Amino acid sequence: MIAAERAALVMIDMQNGFIDATSPLCVAGAAATVPTCASVLRAARVQGMAVVHVRRRYAADGSDVEPVRYRPWAEGGRPLCTEGDCPASLDCPDVLTPADGERVLVKPRFSAFFDTPLAGLLQREGIDTVVLIGTTTPNCIRSTCYDALSLNLNVVVVEDATSSRTPEVQAANIADMAHIGAAVIDAATFCEQGLAGVPDTLGQWREAVRAAQAS
Repeated sequence: MIAAERAALVMIDMQNGFIDATSPLCVAGAAATVPTCASVLRAARVQGMAVVHVRRRYAADGSDVEPVRYRPWAEGGRPLCTEGDCPASLDCPDVLTPADGERVLVKPRFSAFFDTPLAGLLQREGIDTVVLIGTTTPNCIRSTCYDALSLNLNVVVVEDATSSRTPEVQAANIADMAHIGAAVIDAATFCEQGLAGVPDTLGQWREAVRAAQAS
């Protein structure tokens, strides 16, 4: 069993710039997951998990915008930029507002680990499991999942608290993450049981390695 003290809920990019239908960077399906993300967030707090909010904030000159996104970003009012035409795009829905003491990290690329202090933060706090929610599943959730696995962390993806541009893309990426070692659960299970039913793959691996070294 994975204790709540060993886990962190990592919510990625649940900002108006990715949720609002008028934004050029809107992710189809993201808005529909806001209530589910909110329920998972509440449950994580009740269970005593650390919570990390990971967000985007682009430079005014677009120098840190992904090349593939630059044109729609520039022509669409420069969302997720403090100097852009839509400053509210940086904000999140009220139900997802960080509570006092919850960390907010800004990432420059898809993965929540890329050029951020997330890995060191988790290590310092003795956290070896990340629970991922947010958007988008094939980009930010998946790249964060793979980086977390590369760092020897347990990864849990709350499937219905993530979103993709189509159901087909969502299903394919969830299946790939499950195949590579992430545990996939739904929000209802997480809210009712926490991580009680999630295998501690990392703990099992540590025990196996210790046994092999001792033999």
